[in-house]
Order: sequence, then C-alpha cells, then structure tokens
Amino acid sequence: MDETIRIDKWLWSVRVYATRSLATEECKKGRITIGGIAAKPSRVVKKGELILVRKNPVTYTFRVIELLGKRVGAKLVPEYLEDLTSPEELKKLDMAEGGALFIRDRGAGRPTKKDRRDIDKVTEW
Repeated sequence: MDETIRIDKWLWSVRVYATRSLATEECKKGRITIGGIAAKPSRVVKKGELILVRKNPVTYTFRVIELLGKRVGAKLVPEYLEDLTSPEELKKLDMAEGGALFIRDRGAGRPTKKDRRDIDKVTEW
C-alpha cells in the first residue's frame, strides 16, 4: 500500500469516478472538499479524513479507511472507504429519478394547462 496518494487517484481507485481524468476535473471544479476546503487534484489523502463529493443532486460523504493506488473491484471498495452519506441525501437521488414518471413525446411542444395538471397529479407526493 502507498504511504501517500493523490485525491484524484484515490477517488478513481475506490470507484467514486469512472476515470481518473473525470476525478481530476471534479476536483478542479471545486466539487470535492476535505475539511471544508476545496481539494486540488494533487491534494494528499490521509487515513480517517472525511471527503465530501458533490454529484448533483446528492452530496456524498466518505471516510478514508485505507489508501490504495490501484483500482479495485466493487466488492473490495468497503475495505477502503466508509460511506457516511445521510439517508436524507440519498432520498434526493430517488426524488430526482422520480421526475421521469411522466414522459412526453419528442416534438410535442409545451404542455397545455390540462397536461400540466396531469403531470402534477402523477408527481404528487
């Protein structure tokens, strides 16, 4: 195991992002924070640190358990990170997916007043 590892490489290794370049981009955009501070891609990760990852609409919270530099299989990920994301945050993901309950045909134009009411009935909680 490595003694020091970059945040972008660690996020890729534990399968938070599909590619390392995507993890690097997200760091540059300020979507990765450690200790309330936006992390640069070259930031070194330490065991026990809390990492906040913003992937709209959810902000995931992870705790670093172990450091690693090579990508691991999905079954091994829990050995290296602990997911501390609150159930309220995960509920946002379900609500975002629920928006696709009512599908309109492409090119149908804007919904009429009646269409809008029908959409509202379907998406009521």
